[in-house]
Amino acid sequence: MRLTLPSSNDVPFQVSVASKSTGYYVALQHASRSGYKIKVTALDLAKGKQTGSQYTLNSDTEVFGPESILLVGRNAAAPLIAWTDKANTVLKINVLGSNTIESIKVEHEGVRHIKIHVSQSSSGPAHFLVEYRTDSASWADVYHINIKTTSITKAYSLPKIQGHSVITAGTNTNNENLYFTRITPTEVIIYSSVSDKAQGTWKTSEVLPEKSQNAVSEVVALESGVSVRFAQVEESGDWSLVLNGKLQWTRPESLTEAIAAAWTDLNDGVTLARELEVEGHQSVPMAYAHRLIRHLKAIQQGFPDWLMEMPMRVLTSFMPSDISDLIQFGLGQQIILATRTGRVAALDSGRHGKVMWNIKAVENDLDWGVKAITTQLGLATVHVDDGSTLQVNITTGEVTSRTPPTQKVASIAFVPDGAADFKVGVEEHGVPTESAYVNGIDAFLVTRSGDKRILGWNTSKSKAPMWEFTVPEGQKIIHATARPAHDPVASVGKVLGDRSVLYKYLNHNLALITATGESTVDFYLLDGVSGQILHTARYTNVDITQPIASVISENWFAYSFWADTSEVSAAKGYQLIVSELYESSTPNDRGVLGDAANYSSITNITMPHVISQAYMIPEAISNMAVTQTRQGISIRQLLCTLPASRSIVGIPRPILDPRRPVGRDPTAQKAEEGLMKYNPNLEFDPKWHLTHSRDVMGIQHVESSPTLLESTTLIFSYGFDIFGTRLAPSQPFDILDKGFSKIQLLLTVVALMAGVSALAPLARSKQVNLQWKSS
Repeated sequence: MRLTLPSSNDVPFQVSVASKSTGYYVALQHASRSGYKIKVTALDLAKGKQTGSQYTLNSDTEVFGPESILLVGRNAAAPLIAWTDKANTVLKINVLGSNTIESIKVEHEGVRHIKIHVSQSSSGPAHFLVEYRTDSASWADVYHINIKTTSITKAYSLPKIQGHSVITAGTNTNNENLYFTRITPTEVIIYSSVSDKAQGTWKTSEVLPEKSQNAVSEVVALESGVSVRFAQVEESGDWSLVLNGKLQWTRPESLTEAIAAAWTDLNDGVTLARELEVEGHQSVPMAYAHRLIRHLKAIQQGFPDWLMEMPMRVLTSFMPSDISDLIQFGLGQQIILATRTGRVAALDSGRHGKVMWNIKAVENDLDWGVKAITTQLGLATVHVDDGSTLQVNITTGEVTSRTPPTQKVASIAFVPDGAADFKVGVEEHGVPTESAYVNGIDAFLVTRSGDKRILGWNTSKSKAPMWEFTVPEGQKIIHATARPAHDPVASVGKVLGDRSVLYKYLNHNLALITATGESTVDFYLLDGVSGQILHTARYTNVDITQPIASVISENWFAYSFWADTSEVSAAKGYQLIVSELYESSTPNDRGVLGDAANYSSITNITMPHVISQAYMIPEAISNMAVTQTRQGISIRQLLCTLPASRSIVGIPRPILDPRRPVGRDPTAQKAEEGLMKYNPNLEFDPKWHLTHSRDVMGIQHVESSPTLLESTTLIFSYGFDIFGTRLAPSQPFDILDKGFSKIQLLLTVVALMAGVSALAPLARSKQVNLQWKSS
């Protein structure tokens, strides 16, 4: 059905549906003054025509825009239109269909908020509630509407209470009565629209630690009273459902739009490393005394807690528990998370991502520019783009210190400086701030200057860049990535099937630059110290509006994009390219580095031998990361974010080995290396999906953290959604299988001890008898 109204200069506001056949079109009509009059037009929804009923309400002294109108329609039995003036001193109400205006004077001063709650059902009672709020108190009045005369009378008032409260309205299952649910930080009270007596009360001081901002409720009338459940949005942004005062579930929606995260272990070894460093500079007697005192202090601080946790530790070793018994191996790390809306939270990875604390770090900030989070000595430091920092206690969430803004930075880099990392701010054009030079640290930095240049700096020398890389005209840099800070290499070479070795090209200073043109994408592999180009690759007919992702680790790198057919390639679709770097193309040959005692990126730099292979993949990859383990012994997995399927996959590195034989089956030696025949189409195995059946949206970053178990790594992804899991790329080879039964082992030991105890006398008796016989 299409309904056309005569053209006018009125401002359309809303259409209210009173029944299946009747509706009202509400518009704001410019008055001679600066305000608006409210124009109401009756509509025949069945015929799609305007009826003859049309009237105008004199509201130009109160209505100065759409924000002045509080309510239109909703109560289908007697739809209303209500508005108030800017000072909230008078409330005016009109029952749609009549031209009568009821004025309600607001008796209290300082009212900041007025809200009207009505029934949503057409068969519900024609009652409504007006809620008033000031900065320190709230109260409400209940009104009844006479449908025949459209007159409004006050029924009763809800008590005025100090503090914050939220009121919701809803009918019962038979739509016979309208109930109002009043939610405060300490209790939930149910009122009926026909009686000022409370229908039910529940204490909620342990359930609602934060103020409720908005809520919706459902009330069921029982023989013994009423039952209520309500969903609410808390002050932090979290969602929760409460049934008769008992919390049913909570969704931490306040953690959406995460922009920075960092791993932290409450039992990290930073303090121990510093203590050992102190002992290393002392004499043997002093170092021994220092260590003895340290051990005694540790016993004094940790023994009571250890003793209290002993029963639970013993119990959980035999019985299933929500708490992992592998926390002592680093699987219970916490994640410190910062959101764009100004919140900082801690999640416990050992307890299925339980929120340990969640604080509002800054007030009234809808775009908090956090650039990085660092953790050290029990404190998490949040670094903001205006140069300010915020320190939070990791255990309690208490803000311990703040520093004021200093200088606007585009990014933040961290330079190793002994046991800690030194922070260096990078300005918009890629120039390090003055802090990079004040401490005399000798370090190399690679920064990005706009979308055209990459700059290399030495903080111990001139404040001018050491080298500069500029992309050709028509290209712009969209991404620059480097090897992860923790990227251990377990083997310097790859052993082939004939026992020869291909030596890996290992350079900790590699940087992979992605630049796009009008329909091209170029990938540049640079040495971060000298700025020399080690490898380049260009692809044409690329759709640069599609996601382009890249990653680099150890001696290999990968990237993905969408490309159409071209003169060089007949492939069309999403492509994933993997390249490996070696010192030489010949096994057992290290080239010019073979006899070199030392290596420098500044002099005598060598070009790597690059082996690449491309795969067609079913969908786009928006982000890439690589799993990290403690020693790098476990095979790595390429972690890819798939926005189309809303999932994250982990592709095993052997699947992406660019040395897979093309067009033929692998030989016995190749098969011994684990190589399989090359297949250009790479389908994502369902077993690779880390998110399983869960949908994750808006993932911007994926982080991997090693644990004390070489087989296991922790994965955490964040953006609009957050997701974390535990991953064992080479299977949990250093963990007992779940089928291992400690109870069965103990029973076996007890049975053996009982058998030995029972057979020992028999054995001794037999030996004595043999000695008598021999004599």
